Amino acid sequence: MSFPTHRPRRLRRTATIRAMVRETTLTPDRFIAPLFVTTGTGVRRGIAAMPGCDQMSVDVTVDECRSLADVGVSGVILFGIPDSKDPHGYGAADPDGPVPQALTAIRAACPTLSLWADVCLCEYTDHGHCGPLATAPTGEVVVDNDAALPRLAEAARCYAKAGADVVAPSDMMDGRVAAIRAALDADGRSDVAIVSYAAKYASAFYGPFREAAGSAPSFGDRRSYQMDPANAREALAEVETDIAEGADVIMVKPALAYLDVIRRVRDHVHVPVAAYNVSGEYSMIKAAAANGWLDEPRAILEVLTSIRRAGADIILTYFAKEAARLLG
Repeated sequence: MSFPTHRPRRLRRTATIRAMVRETTLTPDRFIAPLFVTTGTGVRRGIAAMPGCDQMSVDVTVDECRSLADVGVSGVILFGIPDSKDPHGYGAADPDGPVPQALTAIRAACPTLSLWADVCLCEYTDHGHCGPLATAPTGEVVVDNDAALPRLAEAARCYAKAGADVVAPSDMMDGRVAAIRAALDADGRSDVAIVSYAAKYASAFYGPFREAAGSAPSFGDRRSYQMDPANAREALAEVETDIAEGADVIMVKPALAYLDVIRRVRDHVHVPVAAYNVSGEYSMIKAAAANGWLDEPRAILEVLTSIRRAGADIILTYFAKEAARLLG
């Protein structure tokens, strides 16, 4: 035969046929929008490294949440920008801090929106690391894993009381999921879910976020507690540990450079899998689009579709509102 019997192009001929046989679907209800909440009133302060993203006061954050809900985005995750910091990160559990205040206000204004609170100390410590510091027997200054756990648990309790449906520990301290679950359950809050940043890599793609959150470490880096980018099997061990400690959903972060890890994790576990399309991934597309080097709307949807195709059930992305509008 001069032509093959099977002609795959038949099922690509029209937009209707392509949609009918599409294997991976992308919908706004899979998106969680990260938001940066600061103090004050009427504040919307642009983030130079993340065009289109802002630090916002609570009142402006509420307006942004209304806009997100209107286009079908299912939820938000909040990061706090406090007025002051200390060596221990006590501000993370301050009920008068920007995140608890925003959770309460958003809950009243947008009752159907899923409210997530990032649980970490790096935005609240004056040294920018994810826990209190200690001096090791070798004389090296290190992050004190066990001293961080009660601080993280107190922050999670604070956010749950303020209205969070979900607390999401991103610190990568060993044992933090168990500590948070025990604290929430002791408060009678077995209803609050834990989404664990289980496989969070020490990545170059976090740079713009550190400008947005003011959380760059003042010395060293986070490679002693975030994962080595070369390791994939270790990710499976991390997610197994966090599930055993009580995580309801596990997360891979970043997404694009770790699509293989998302797929491995999805095939390995039976809980929902989230992936974080991080700031550097966002800013790369924004910068290339600003220079006319790519078609931004197509790039946004292609990237998010790839994350879904790799196996993510939920995508945390700064493109949430733009993508929802494109899909709408």
